[in-house]
Amino acid sequence: MPAGAAIQNYMSSGIELIATERLKQIDKHGFTGEHHAQHPEWYDKNQLIQAAVTLLLPELMPHDLVSDIPENWDYSWFTNLMERPHEDRLVIAGALIATELDRINELKK
Repeated sequence: MPAGAAIQNYMSSGIELIATERLKQIDKHGFTGEHHAQHPEWYDKNQLIQAAVTLLLPELMPHDLVSDIPENWDYSWFTNLMERPHEDRLVIAGALIATELDRINELKK
């Protein structure tokens, strides 16, 4: 297999993992763009972006998890996400960025 094809397969699987996680957020938890737009108390202060960044922090720099939990989010739920393996947190972070885009698109309607 040519090197470019291997890279393409790797990129596609990352995209597929993020898309699958995003669909799980919608199907399992009901976290649609509409849901996020209707709950500014959980999402209007860039909490989704903060959550995505925080999920990536352990590999980048030491941090204080308590101060990094997005405002108004459940502590135990978010710490559970933080305890997941590195690869899982990458996928979840990517899906949270897609979620923020869904929320923004819903607000534009």
